[in-house]
Amino acid sequence: MKYFTVIFGITFLLSCSSNREENENCKFLFDIPINEVINLNFYQELLFSGNSVRIPNVGNGGIIIAFTGADYLAWDASDPNHAQSACSVLEPSGLNATCGCEDKNEYSLVNGQPLKDGTLRCVLRNYRVEQSGNTLIISN
Repeated sequence: MKYFTVIFGITFLLSCSSNREENENCKFLFDIPINEVINLNFYQELLFSGNSVRIPNVGNGGIIIAFTGADYLAWDASDPNHAQSACSVLEPSGLNATCGCEDKNEYSLVNGQPLKDGTLRCVLRNYRVEQSGNTLIISN
């Protein structure tokens, strides 16, 4: 029985994986607490499917809220593949967002994945969205 317990314990410890590689490559965004209330009456474009807006002064580079027609999604507006700078803030357009830096990284606001450049390792940071009537509560 002891032999079985030792073998099981070693197998369990060796089977645990780590996400270190991803975390090492995606180190540009700070973990900033987010708790933002958005009144949709002030953002009429978010009442129509396929639109998005950037709200400044929240998170790393602001937050981007997108409406897919079915759900509201919120993302940090800072490019996770760049060090923080004036150009690393993403500009939304429909359901995509583009970095202002020279490489013009582009991301989907539906799933947070990079578009066009398959070498980008980091995806957009997603925030939780709760809707209550005409109010969105964005948090992490």
